[in-house]
Amino acid sequence: MQKNIKSKKICVYLCLSVVSFFVLISPLLAQTKPLIKRTTYKTETIEFGAGLVSIVGAPNGSITIEGWRKNEVEISADIEIQAENEADLNQLAPVNTFVLDEGFGHIRITSVGTHDKKYLKRMARKFPKSFLALPFRIDYRIKVPSFCDIEIDGGRGVLNLSNVEGAMRVNFLETNATLNLAGGMLNATIGKGNVEVVIPNGNWRGRFADVQLADGNLTVQMPQNLNAEINAKILRIGKIKNSFAALKPYDRTKFTEQSIMAKAGNGGAKLNFTVGDGTLTIKNQELKIKNSEN
Repeated sequence: MQKNIKSKKICVYLCLSVVSFFVLISPLLAQTKPLIKRTTYKTETIEFGAGLVSIVGAPNGSITIEGWRKNEVEISADIEIQAENEADLNQLAPVNTFVLDEGFGHIRITSVGTHDKKYLKRMARKFPKSFLALPFRIDYRIKVPSFCDIEIDGGRGVLNLSNVEGAMRVNFLETNATLNLAGGMLNATIGKGNVEVVIPNGNWRGRFADVQLADGNLTVQMPQNLNAEINAKILRIGKIKNSFAALKPYDRTKFTEQSIMAKAGNGGAKLNFTVGDGTLTIKNQELKIKNSEN
């Protein structure tokens, strides 16, 4: 008798467990429907001379910035959105985009969309909450006057920067980045990824560069006839790989796998490279940089 009661209790418990399991996962199953993609293209051209260009990237997406000789800022963006059907895509399309804010000597390019609660409250108050988790990305290609200043705030995606000779500030969460330094000043802070810094020639017109990478691999390419002062260090786990023979250690210092303080040529511009966890490679320049003729 007691065995039958126990058996019934076990059966009831198992049935309730199975029902509860399906109740819990049913919303997840509903959200795993295949999504369709739509890519739209948006371009803007603005007259602009000297000043500051700020870019706030999307949570996901690449940013390519190239300096050119025109007094214009040209913005091209590929905006990819995903949803379950065309009707949902039509609702998402006007929300996930970028907006421009123009002022005297300043242009701000800001990515807006389902990640921006303040923007949604202001522009789309009745926006369906089920859309908030749908993925989207914006890939930018931006041309700016060579001597303007640049500020970049990015999420996850590829970063390419070239031919800009103003002051540059870069903050990126995660990226594979190529920074071709034509001149000016650079402050770059990157959370995770692979970063390549290229100094094109010994007559580099830059005044200062400070690149900090929390986790990943940082590679620095320098020409043999460079005149600069280099401070490279690993903060925690990792090592420095140095094959750049032109580096000469400062007096009373030695090169280690954790720290290099040195001078190239006659010294000059200060170059600071820091990696938290990862590898820092210093080597001869390999890439040839072509100046934009447009």
